Amino acid sequence: MEQQLGMTTLADGTGIRFAVSGRGPMAIYVPGWVSHLELGWAVPAERRLYEALGDGRTLVRYDRPGCGLSELTARTDAVELELDVLRAVAAAVGVERFDLVGASFGAPLAVKWAARHPETVQRLVLYGGWVDGDGIAAPEVQGHVLGLVAQHWGFASDVLTEIFAPDADAGFRAMFSRYQRDSASATWAHHLLAACYDISVADDLGRITAPTSVIHRQDDRAVPLSEGERLAAGIEGATLTVLPGRTHIPFVGDSDSVVDAMRRGLGLRALEREVVRPLLTPRQLEVAGLVAQGWSNRQIAEGLVITERSAESHVERIRARLGFRSRAQIAAWYVASNLAG
Repeated sequence: MEQQLGMTTLADGTGIRFAVSGRGPMAIYVPGWVSHLELGWAVPAERRLYEALGDGRTLVRYDRPGCGLSELTARTDAVELELDVLRAVAAAVGVERFDLVGASFGAPLAVKWAARHPETVQRLVLYGGWVDGDGIAAPEVQGHVLGLVAQHWGFASDVLTEIFAPDADAGFRAMFSRYQRDSASATWAHHLLAACYDISVADDLGRITAPTSVIHRQDDRAVPLSEGERLAAGIEGATLTVLPGRTHIPFVGDSDSVVDAMRRGLGLRALEREVVRPLLTPRQLEVAGLVAQGWSNRQIAEGLVITERSAESHVERIRARLGFRSRAQIAAWYVASNLAG
């Protein structure tokens, strides 16, 4: 499965990049705090989640303004901006009614959309979400984390990775810390995290009419289960699936159970499991490792005692084999695959 990138623009001219993959009725995925369409597609665990959702659905993902491949905006009204982005993306792919999947910050944002535009939502799937942002953590903890992001983005990304994925391996933690920094600047990450803490959907739950599935991990370290329970209790007819684990990121830990629950919420059957790994030759793995270290083609050529043209050819073959567009994707894939050990 491959993704096709597209672009749309908001009324103020801000460019929004989106990706389309899979086949079937349309489902739009509202991202969590920060995202990056290309790097996310390069991370094996994350890509498996999107491919699983795209088996029976045409999955549409996007980077919100200031994140990933999308352009920065001067607007600071995070929630209203997100609804405008959703409207623009839906129009760009030509769909008026669709399934809506929201993960983490994407869950309350999806609730906002479904409450205001119930005629557009076929099914609603919410993972790791909350009703009130002030229920995520105590005020002093929120202030501390926001201060870290604003002043020490590098260290803050490490801290947040420990909160979001406490059971992930070292390769994933190293990759995800860098992933967050590559997805948004410190200033914009601070703005979005503040929006996570500020959002409330308590007054929106009663207006949702779409069949809704709420999914939450029992000991989620980032968002307490009580917030997921509030979501399910406030939406008429909603189902609540509580899964074991403490990892907030849906594609880390027992991701198969998350995928199965999401697919049930979309009206899809469970998938048969099979392990599929992109295969590279030993030489290509060696080159990928050097790319992950930030080496240029010239440095790779000198280090491996080959021509610069041969180094370039190796990199191009790796990109073709893995379906990537950039060296950054190769680096993310290599580190996330825990090959850097």
